[in-house]
This record gives sequence, C-alpha cells and structure tokens, in this order.
Amino acid sequence: MSDVVLEARDLVKHFPLTRGILFKRQIGSVRAVDGINLQLRRGETLGVVGESGCGKSTLAKLLVGLERPTSGSIFIKGRDMTKATGAELRRARRNIQIVMQDPYTSLNPRMTVGDIVGEPFDIHPDVVPRGDRRKRVQELLELVGLNPDHINRYPHQFSGGQRQRIGIARALALRPEIILCDEPVSALDVSIQAQVVNLLEELQDELGLSYIFIAHDLSVVRHIADRVAVMYLGKIVETGNEAEIYDHPTHPYTQALLSAVPVPDPKMRGMRDQIVLEGDVPSPANPPSGCRFRTRCWKAQAICAEQEPALTVRQGSPHASACHFAEERDVVHAVN
Repeated sequence: MSDVVLEARDLVKHFPLTRGILFKRQIGSVRAVDGINLQLRRGETLGVVGESGCGKSTLAKLLVGLERPTSGSIFIKGRDMTKATGAELRRARRNIQIVMQDPYTSLNPRMTVGDIVGEPFDIHPDVVPRGDRRKRVQELLELVGLNPDHINRYPHQFSGGQRQRIGIARALALRPEIILCDEPVSALDVSIQAQVVNLLEELQDELGLSYIFIAHDLSVVRHIADRVAVMYLGKIVETGNEAEIYDHPTHPYTQALLSAVPVPDPKMRGMRDQIVLEGDVPSPANPPSGCRFRTRCWKAQAICAEQEPALTVRQGSPHASACHFAEERDVVHAVN
C-alpha cells in the first residue's frame, strides 16, 4: 500500500480578468497556480514557502476543495477529488481539513466555542452521535490545551493564540489524516508562535497526521518541515528535504530568500552573503516567457527567455531545481 496520502498532478488555477459591467468579456487571466506537482506522505510535513502573491493560499484552497482547479488532478489516498461530487466529495473531505491564517476572522463571533468546534458534526452527523457531541467537543478542547469548561464562551473572550487552538480543534473534529496549515502562526506573537508550532508537532506524533505547512517565515518552516517546496509566480522552483533546501540551495530565488532572513547573532551579520533582487515581482496576469524568475535573476541568459526550465535534478545539484544554471551557493546559515 502506498504511503502517499495526497498528490497533485499538473494542478492549474487561472482566474479570468473581465471588462465591462453588463456585457463582460474576458481580456486575460491571472495564473495563480500554473502546473504544480507535489506529493505528501503519511506522517510527513511538507513546507511551502514563497513571497506574498506567489500562489500559496490559492494552492491551499485547491487542495481542500474550496476552489475548483482549471485543470489537473488532486488525489487523496488514491481517489481523484476533482471528479468527486455530492456525497462522495463530502465523505472524501473528511480526510483533509484546514487551519486558517487569521484566528480573529476565521471564527464566527456569534457562535460559542462549543458550536464552532462541533459544527463539523452537524455537516457529518454520522461521525459522532448527537448525545455524545458535547463530550467530544470538550475532549477536542482539552487536546489542544484549552479548558473544556470554556465550551460556552465566545471567541472574543480568548486571546489570539487560544483562538488559533480553537481553529485547530475544529480541524481535528472529523479525525482527518491531512491538515493544511495556511500560515497558521503569522498573525501571532513570536512566543505564541512557538507554542502553536509545538502543539502541531505533538498532535502529529499523537494522531499520525500529515501536514502541508504554508508560510513565509523560513525559520518556522525549517523547525517543522521534513521537505520544503519553494514557490514563485504559481510554480514550484525548488524542492528537497529540509537540509538540502536550507544548507545547499541551488535555485537563485531560494538563495535570495535565505539571504534575506535576519541573522540573530550580531557577530555573524558581517559574514552574511546578501543577495539583493532588482526589479518588482512580475504580474501573474502576464508572467515572463521561459523562466519566470529571469527578470530578477543575476544568472539569466538568452536560453532563460526561450525555454522554461523543468523542475528536475540537474548535474551539480543534489535535488530538484527549476533553473538552467542551478548550482549550490554558500549562504550563511541564519535559519536555525
């Protein structure tokens, strides 16, 4: 039996650009996700990193079924989710749940914590008998480190970190195997971030969960991820295990991201190999030809505009990289 619990094949999502009020006509499209392939194995954490606007959140919505892909397939435990409809789709969605980015807006302020965490049982009434739901909700609150006696409180009576724990409890209600974390700690204080990340790791060990962890904070991703995928303008440009990406980056974009991470040790700051990218991020509605990073890359040559580099293992590179001139570059290890 395969240990791959989630797989995306040639995943594409284009949002149409229209003009007109009464009679709208399409004048283009925003290529938010443009041909992504990835696999998530049982018990693994896959980190997805990149700048704002690179398509990370759109990818998350596609994987949990909040958006329908323009093309491509998503397989959960071998079942093609893009072809599932109705009751079949609802049953399949039990295996994958999401933890939202903002704990202040992802919880309904008019509902009690008990109603929020127990709402999945209303949608899937066969999971927990009605008479046992209150007890199950209290067990979930205790599992994520909250007082089960606070079941009748409202979200505004909790801190930001506690609200995110409520969101995690809601995601665990249906006993999923896959949790998709869409920047779950970016809105929290640093000390609270560590507590939430440690909680996620404890739950993974206890429940055998698989995570896709989306973030722009490279230090958080290094702490929790087993493998890392780097996104740029809707595509994955480099992927490998944690040590390969952080200690031996080969794609120029990954090297630039790592060089921008603040160095906590003042003695190391002068030794930093800084890479300053020129120009702005191109529009996803009109991405450059060939390699999408070429307009900001110091290695760009004519072939970069003519031929799009495939995400593959190249000579001199220990892992897959979408660059014609991929090579390892020594970057000061500031991400620990």
